[in-house]
Amino acid sequence: MEIQNISTEVLVKGYEMKEEYYECLFCEQSYHSDEVFPYDNRFLTAEGMMKIHMELAHTSPFHALLALDKKISGLSDVQIEMMQHFFEGKTDQEIVNASNLSSVSTVRQHRFKLREKEKQAKIFVALMQLMKNPDQYQIHKGARQVDERYSAEQKEREKVLTTYFKNGLDAGIETIPSKEKKKLIILQHILKRFDKEKHYHEKEVNKILKTVHVDFVSLRRHLIEYGFMERSDDGSEYWVK
Repeated sequence: MEIQNISTEVLVKGYEMKEEYYECLFCEQSYHSDEVFPYDNRFLTAEGMMKIHMELAHTSPFHALLALDKKISGLSDVQIEMMQHFFEGKTDQEIVNASNLSSVSTVRQHRFKLREKEKQAKIFVALMQLMKNPDQYQIHKGARQVDERYSAEQKEREKVLTTYFKNGLDAGIETIPSKEKKKLIILQHILKRFDKEKHYHEKEVNKILKTVHVDFVSLRRHLIEYGFMERSDDGSEYWVK
C-alpha cells in the first residue's frame, strides 16, 4: 500500500495491524500478534516489539516520515530542516546558530508558515472528501428536476453494474474500474454484502471481498479511502460507516 493512502492516525504510530501481524510502514519488519519476544531481559508483545523497532531502526515515526522522498512529503529542504529543529525543541536562537538563517524573526516566520500549512491541509483534505461524493451535498430545485436526475442516475448505475457484474450482481467482477464514478458505483454495491450493525475482523472483510475480485486488498483500501467503511487504529476491526 502506498504510504499516502494510510490514515493520519496510523502514520503517527508508524505501524499498522494487518491480519495477524504488526507491520512497519517504512520497512518490511513485522511481528505476529500471538507471539512474545525476548528483549533486554524481558518479554514484549508484538506491538511492544514494534515500538522498539521504530526507535532502533527509524529513531521515531517523525524521523521516518521526514526522511521520505520530497515528492511524497511535499516538503522543501528548508521546511525539513526547520521541522527537525522544532521537533528537537530548540529555541529560536539555537536554530539560528545551527542553520544558515540570519535572524530569530526568520525562524519565527517559518514557525508561522508551518502552522498555516497545517490549517490549509485540513481544508484541502475536507474539500477532497467532498469532491468524491458531491451529489450528497448538492441541493436541487424542483421535484421534476430531482425525479429526472434520479432516473438518469439509476439508469447509469444499472448499466455500470450490469457491465461489470457479468454473472449476476451477487457474483464477482473481472476488473476494478479505473474511472472514479464507476468505481464508486461498484463500491456502493459491494457495501450491501456487509451488515451495517456488525464489526468485522480483517480476515472476514477479506473473505467477503474475495468473492468480488482477486485484488481484495485494493477493494478494502478503496472502501476506507472513499469513506464507505472505517477501521480501528490498529486495523483489527472494520465496520460500515
